[in-house]
Amino acid sequence: MGEDIRLKSAAGEIGAYLATPAGTPKGGIVVIQEIFGVNHHIRGVTDKFAAQGYLALAPCFFDHIKPGIELGYTPDAIAEGRGYVMTPGFTDKAVQDVQAAMDELKKRGVKKVGVTGYCWGGTISWLAATRLKPDAVSAYYGGGIHGARNEKPTVPTQMHFGDKDMHIPMTHVNELRALHPTVEIFDYPADHGFHCDERGSWDAAASKKAMERTLEFMAKHVG
Repeated sequence: MGEDIRLKSAAGEIGAYLATPAGTPKGGIVVIQEIFGVNHHIRGVTDKFAAQGYLALAPCFFDHIKPGIELGYTPDAIAEGRGYVMTPGFTDKAVQDVQAAMDELKKRGVKKVGVTGYCWGGTISWLAATRLKPDAVSAYYGGGIHGARNEKPTVPTQMHFGDKDMHIPMTHVNELRALHPTVEIFDYPADHGFHCDERGSWDAAASKKAMERTLEFMAKHVG
């Protein structure tokens, strides 16, 4: 189902993982990684979108630093990944990479493209909603979203947060609700990273419900 391809971005050429559905794609989905790279989990998420009929593409953002970075979920890996995404200028490069991924999917024949991302990828998804023009965005527990709360999304957007997330207090989530009443914002009785089934914080019920909502949202706006 999946293959590694090259992606030419304004920020420089990087790798990407492309998952192709059986039959004609309903649309395209850009999948944005956590701070752990395009690892086993993110490839699996990308495959799941393909299984739902989407042409799905996960850019390897860390290739700007060093090719092939795939991290696990240990404290050392978390510190390493955080260091990468805090590199000066890295956020702007990532937004350029998302644009390149959207363009690549359209070159491959899809008419509409949605964006989704997790953790750091949730923040980049939010910036895609405010700075780019995807057809829909579904952002999961992006810790940097509150810091960019005054940016306004110009496309259909939804967000997912865990109310037990120590990194993102519910006061921040509720502030986002007040600032952006047209954005669908859901919270779940779960911790940060609840959608990742390879982390201790995985919550099966929250993950299932959030994915259902994401797929409904993408079906409405992307195809």
